[in-house]
Amino acid sequence: MNEVLDWDAVDLLGAMRAGTVSSEQVMTATLSRIKIRNPSINAIVDLENADALIEAARAVDSRAKRGRLHGLPIAIKALENVRGTRNTEGSPLFVNRVASEDAGHVANLRREGAIFIGKTNVPEFGLGSHSYNPVFGVTHNPFAVGRTAGGSSGGAGAALATGMVALADGSDMMGSLRNPAGWNNVYGFRPSWGVIPGNNGTDTFWKQISTRGAMARSPRDLALMMSVMARPDPKVPFNMPAIDWELPSMGRMDGVRIGWLGDWGGALPMEAGILAQCEAGLGVMSDLGAHVGPVKAPFDAEALFMAWSDLRAFSLSNDLSEVYDDPIKRDRLKPEAQWEISRGLKMDARALHSACGVRAQWFRGAADLFTQWDILALPVAQCWPFPTDWSWPKDIAGVAMDTYHRWMHVMVPVSLIGVPAISVPVGFGPVNLPMGVQLFASKGNDAGLLKVAQAYHAATLWPQKYLVSLHDT
Repeated sequence: MNEVLDWDAVDLLGAMRAGTVSSEQVMTATLSRIKIRNPSINAIVDLENADALIEAARAVDSRAKRGRLHGLPIAIKALENVRGTRNTEGSPLFVNRVASEDAGHVANLRREGAIFIGKTNVPEFGLGSHSYNPVFGVTHNPFAVGRTAGGSSGGAGAALATGMVALADGSDMMGSLRNPAGWNNVYGFRPSWGVIPGNNGTDTFWKQISTRGAMARSPRDLALMMSVMARPDPKVPFNMPAIDWELPSMGRMDGVRIGWLGDWGGALPMEAGILAQCEAGLGVMSDLGAHVGPVKAPFDAEALFMAWSDLRAFSLSNDLSEVYDDPIKRDRLKPEAQWEISRGLKMDARALHSACGVRAQWFRGAADLFTQWDILALPVAQCWPFPTDWSWPKDIAGVAMDTYHRWMHVMVPVSLIGVPAISVPVGFGPVNLPMGVQLFASKGNDAGLLKVAQAYHAATLWPQKYLVSLHDT
């Protein structure tokens, strides 16, 4: 029965709906696999009681009406509320906090029959692309234990790569869906801003740099997850229109124009082998009929980073102000969080206006680019997965990183303007670690982007070829 856990979610759910595989069988196999594979990588935390989960699966099997996620085990990112369970956000300040209601997208998943088995590990408060925290410890890369799985959706990426779950949710402010997807040889999809309404917090108008999204081992599975999570909410502004998420199982890329931005004209330092690995993936797309060509740096990279950094600090200073205002609690935050919040609290209106102006200018520039290219491409990371005992890389290719997130600069062009992006795996580089390339498109072209990714997936099947089986007997 364990082999069904390696199937795509679409195929597994088809078998469950047809009755050839029961939810109870899938849950039993899932819990067995987690027991064997999770200890080495620490991807899933706060695992629910096994007996209760099996009983929940039996209850799903007895229902006449079956949702789109009929009885599928899912672990939710440890930044999100799941009714009746802990939401620590990886912080010792919240080890006893229990959510009274579901986050919006979690409620949608529950409504369609998902069974929540626990949480996927994150950095404290989701800050930084390295999933370690003082509550649950560090998540290891399944392909090289002792190296990072990325973040902040690092637990989700590692759980997918090891076949402990078939679908995972995530969120992405700077690159938290795309980076761990690339470093775990799976797919991570950041939708257009507004496709999944962000209904947490007091402000739903101003802060437009973070969004929830999906991770999976195929774009077709991403589309399934998005079809459940992406329900417009009339109580939240800036909703995007409903999207048809149906994807073909295969396809080509004839006539698709893909612009390769590389290292942004030399502005983004890259470790050796990354650009070549991404170009190999783009070569597959060319073989499938796409026209792939180089694009000169279209905007000042430093201006983009500073605008994004200011908007991020402003957003986080509001989200975590209650904790920061208490000196005792403040001292229990990791230094990067204290620095980020402090920056946001010191920011004045002129700095915010300037950042918003850069964002608007780059959005217009990107819109012009998308009249020439259907899709733009960048690496998903500037370095290979680094050792887990690092907090973050202090330099890349000999260039010093001046902030704890500067090494993720390559994510900023997408994150700043809220366009859809997907991390697709491009194989393993000279150090035998996985890498991905991020493809991004004009705002609202989410389905078109997924169709291109699915054509690439059908030709490569990277996650299926290298599904990690850790310490199985």
